[in-house]
Order: sequence, then structure tokens, then C-alpha cells
Amino acid sequence: MIDLENYMIQGEPDQRERGLNWHTAIGLQQTDGLKVSDYLISVANKNINGDITINEAQNLIHNYYEAKPAKHDDKTRTEEADKVAARISEMLAEETFSFSPAEYISIHRRLFSGIYKFAGKVRDYNISKKEWVLNGKTVFYASAGSVRETLEYDFAQERAFNYQDMTTVEIAERIAKFTSGLWQIHAFGEGNTRTTAVFIIKYLRTFGFDVENEQFAENAWFFRNALVRANYNNVKLGIRATQVYLDLFFANLLFGEKNILQNRDLQVTRKENDTVNINVPVNDTVNDAVNDTVNDAVNDTVNDTVSENIPLDDRVKSNAKMTSSQSKVLLAIKKNPYATAQQIASANDISGITVKRAISALKIAGLIERVGSDKTGHWEIK
Repeated sequence: MIDLENYMIQGEPDQRERGLNWHTAIGLQQTDGLKVSDYLISVANKNINGDITINEAQNLIHNYYEAKPAKHDDKTRTEEADKVAARISEMLAEETFSFSPAEYISIHRRLFSGIYKFAGKVRDYNISKKEWVLNGKTVFYASAGSVRETLEYDFAQERAFNYQDMTTVEIAERIAKFTSGLWQIHAFGEGNTRTTAVFIIKYLRTFGFDVENEQFAENAWFFRNALVRANYNNVKLGIRATQVYLDLFFANLLFGEKNILQNRDLQVTRKENDTVNINVPVNDTVNDAVNDTVNDAVNDTVNDTVSENIPLDDRVKSNAKMTSSQSKVLLAIKKNPYATAQQIASANDISGITVKRAISALKIAGLIERVGSDKTGHWEIK
């Protein structure tokens, strides 16, 4: 006999959770420039209010498009957005997960079955995609011949990684890095970002993170652009891959920070008369003179106290206000040029990610400079 006493059949989530799941599911369609229909919204509301189950909601949507006269709506792809949104809502409600390439592929199959012929199939052709944030350039994705091997390798590396003794901030940064690498493989011809988002939300829950799905709903397009920037290099133009924007997104997602997430800040070029504020993420190439990676960009919490005004280098045509966190970091570096980011964080009761963003801002402002390697070098105040 199998002892089922300690097992429970999962039921419908509560109204608040249903609302958040639908909000996220609908918002994630923005990663591919899609928009759901008014009919989908009405069906979602019925499910949120408890009038119908999620399975009934999916049946309504399926029957709606079965009865609807065929239209050539390739440009809007509304049917895809509606069906995938309903499926994401269902999957986010499930308390099930397996950290494996098979689970990742299974999510794609479930989301896009009946929509793409290649649903749940790893691509066997090379791809490129013009990105708005890169002014028409493309990220270099994994070659078709190495997709499966690369996928297996990244999962093996992440599975073997030891998260013990890491702070929650360090864990978040590590998972953001894994997310970036997973997305860059681009295992599927379409639907890669939505699949990755669903997988990562469920993965984060296994760490005990109370994932605020609303960030994915409200900033889905920023999330995708941040993944693009984390995987694009152009040394000739002074542009380097940077995870800073993805870190900002995850800081908001996991720790409730209020970093301002604006897509225009991710574009790789700006006009020469643009100004820079070190409290807002900036571009890699301001006036072609600031060639540091966008890891130098920062966005401390909106309500940080302003302590004093410090002029930026003449190459950057604006004055920037230094936040209290940046002041603390600058003072700590002055006291001990060899202090690590973690030591500065512990001594000043601030998070490691805040210290890193403050250091990035101070570098952009030309106030500090790293001399030597990351491990054995030190900071110099300019």
C-alpha cells in the first residue's frame, strides 16, 4: 500500500495569487511585442473571481478561436498571446519544478503546443535577430550544432554550484548570471524569453524567494532588453556586455528595491548632447569618451538622501548628485583603498549590490579608479 496520508492534491490558488499570475502572464507577452485580446481579459477576470477554473478558462479561449473566422493576423499574433498567457497563468499556479534541461524544454512545449510546429524542440538552425536596443545589431546566439551540449553544460555548472554561505544578494546575482547564459543559448526558434522567464520564476521559488511576479508583468520588455545587453559586445564601439541592468531588475524583483527601469537607458548609443545622472542607469558610450562597461551604471533607491553635488569629469556634460550610499562607499575607500565590496557593505550596513552600483557610479564620475587586478589591486581616489 502507498501511504498517501501526507500528500495533498493541489487545488486552485486564492484570488490574489490568481490575479498576480494572470498579470504576469499577460505582461510577459510584451517580450515579443504581443498584446492579448479583450476577450482574454474578460476570461481572466472570471477565473480571478473564482467563477471558472483555469482549465475552464483555457477551454473558453480554445473554443473562441476555433469558432472565430480565420484571419491573417501574423502581425498582431493575438491568438498566440491569449493562449500562451493562459498557459503561463496555469503553470505559475503549479507547485512543481525540476531543475533540468528536460523541464526547460517541457515548459516551451506546454506554452507553445499547437502554436509553433517546433514547440518543445531544440532548434537545429542558426539564428540572428535585430534588436532595437542594439540599433539593429544582433546578439550572437549559440550555434545550432552546440545548443544541446551548451544547455547541458550550463545546467551542470549551475547544479554543481555551491550556494552555501552566500548572501541572498549574492545568490540573486548568481541566478541572474545563470539566467543570462540560459537565454543567450536561445534553445528555441521563438518563445525563448517567455520560456526562460517562467523557468526562472519557478527556480527562484525553490530558493524560498517570494518572487514578486509583478516585476515581470510591468517590466517584461526591460527584462528582455537587459538580457540582450548582458550578452552583447562590440569592442570597436567601446561596448561591453554588462549584467548591471539585469541585476537592477532582480533587485526590484526579489528585494523590493525601487530602481528606475527605463528601456531607453539600455540603448547602446546616445546623442552627443545627452547628459548623465549617476542615480540613473547610463549608457556605455556617453560622448564616446566614457568607455567603461555599463557595470559602471547605477541606480540607488529613489529615496536615497542627497549629500552633496560633485561635478563629473568634463567629458560628461552634467553635474551629478551623490547619494548617501555613494558617500559611504567613497569614504570607506578613502579609509582603506584595499577594502572589498563585501567589507564595505558589512561596515556600512548596506547590501553588496548597492556597494557595487555605488562603485560603478563613482567610476563613471571619474572619482575613483581601480589599480591592479580585482583580487590584489586597490582603489585610487582621483
